[in-house]
Amino acid sequence: MDIRAKALSVHLLTATGSVFAMLSLLAAVAGQWDVMFLWLVVAFFVDGIDGPLARRYDVGRNAPVFDGELLDLIIDYLTYVFIPAYALFVHPDLLPGWSGWLAILVITYASGLYFADTRMKTADKSFSGFPGCWNMVVLVMFALKPNYWVILAVVAVLTVAMFLPVKFVHPTRTPRWKAVTLPVALAWTGFAGWAAWIDFHPESWALWGLAITSVYLLAVGAVQQLIYGRDG
Repeated sequence: MDIRAKALSVHLLTATGSVFAMLSLLAAVAGQWDVMFLWLVVAFFVDGIDGPLARRYDVGRNAPVFDGELLDLIIDYLTYVFIPAYALFVHPDLLPGWSGWLAILVITYASGLYFADTRMKTADKSFSGFPGCWNMVVLVMFALKPNYWVILAVVAVLTVAMFLPVKFVHPTRTPRWKAVTLPVALAWTGFAGWAAWIDFHPESWALWGLAITSVYLLAVGAVQQLIYGRDG
């Protein structure tokens, strides 16, 4: 297979995310939350590997007929924002009533602006502001089922954090501490899939693993910023 065919195959891999998004949405409409998140985890895994492959095969040069960055953003909005927000709104035990309406409107509106923000990336390939990973946040909420006010506070804080000059690491691109961050991100993916597979059983060790890895991924960028500075 020549380099152009390999580059094109990366675009085709990225596009599978749209299929996983649809399958996830259908499961959500049916109230099959475990199946919904399993498809979102699959989409998350694909999103994690297509970027390195795109850079390896230089898709912009070798398969320019498709805009891989635009394709990736469209699918990310569906799988990272739209479907998780819908699930948060529909689930009867998380944000009922007015708070569900507020959350779904704020999340989708603010995330749309963030995904179009030209200042999204920092010099070290981290994200500037919370990168709209609502798929991860909502999955953890489904798994741990925190207090109503905790959920509302998390949504409010992370929405504001999208537009604050706080760093959040990119697991495959931020070079600093990548030897730790990338395995933690892979572990998070494994714990997320495990938790969804067992329908978020409250006594599973997967929930502890999910909580610990989530705290690391959420906080490590800010810790790096405190130690080395925003441009360090």
